[in-house]
Amino acid sequence: MGWLLLIVIALLFAFEVPRVRLRYILRQAFPLPYSRILRKNLPEYSRMPTDLQMQLKRRIRQFLYQKKFVGCGDLEITDEIRVTIAGKACMLLLNRPSEVYPKLTHILVYSAAFVAPRQQMLSGGIVTHTNQGLSGESWSDGRVILAWDQVLHGAHNELHGQDVVMHEFAHQLDSETGQTNGAPLLSSAAAYRAWSQVMEREYESLLHAIQHHHHHTVIDPYGATNPAEFFAVSTEAFFKKSTELAQHHPALYEQLRSFYQVEPRDWV
Repeated sequence: MGWLLLIVIALLFAFEVPRVRLRYILRQAFPLPYSRILRKNLPEYSRMPTDLQMQLKRRIRQFLYQKKFVGCGDLEITDEIRVTIAGKACMLLLNRPSEVYPKLTHILVYSAAFVAPRQQMLSGGIVTHTNQGLSGESWSDGRVILAWDQVLHGAHNELHGQDVVMHEFAHQLDSETGQTNGAPLLSSAAAYRAWSQVMEREYESLLHAIQHHHHHTVIDPYGATNPAEFFAVSTEAFFKKSTELAQHHPALYEQLRSFYQVEPRDWV
């Protein structure tokens, strides 16, 4: 009986202490240097209403407490790296009663584009092995990998409408259903039906535009790779090219606005 009591106490300690510490951290004032980093590297932050700024800072504190950053190669992890990535990732969680990426444990950061091994099955059962240069990658085993120079590129080049952090963390949201298929967790069967109808139509429209060599598309052509990539690049466009996306793809914009529960056009 004594051993059983000790086990129960140990389990309670293991589960409750992190929660108590998190509550303590969330009660602390947001560090002024962190706010400076947000103003420098997240252009949207300064344009947000105060309530969203407060939400974002709370999410960032939780993200920084729960996730481990690992510098790869010769990169040293700094507060600027941690706060910038956490800020961009947590922008996808505003106004939503969601956890802070519960399956994510580690963010691996390279100084620049990194090389990942790839294998492809060709006709006849032949398998080829190649190396691919990447600026970001999302894994279902609790890891996101990012290239820091590309994170900054998205922060300081708003007109391109691309953001590698938002892209990879959209994949994290997508995978919360157990599959990475372009359909994140939604509230009801009706919501899934509406999502599927709009996303399929918009995905086919992007494929058609690419096949007919339409050079200017609001949505990154990379979204034509598969539905999961379409959701990720649509998320980038929603936050980074909101006015243009709403003008040219109103149904898609409305689906994303309903999912993310924010109106980024107000931050322009």
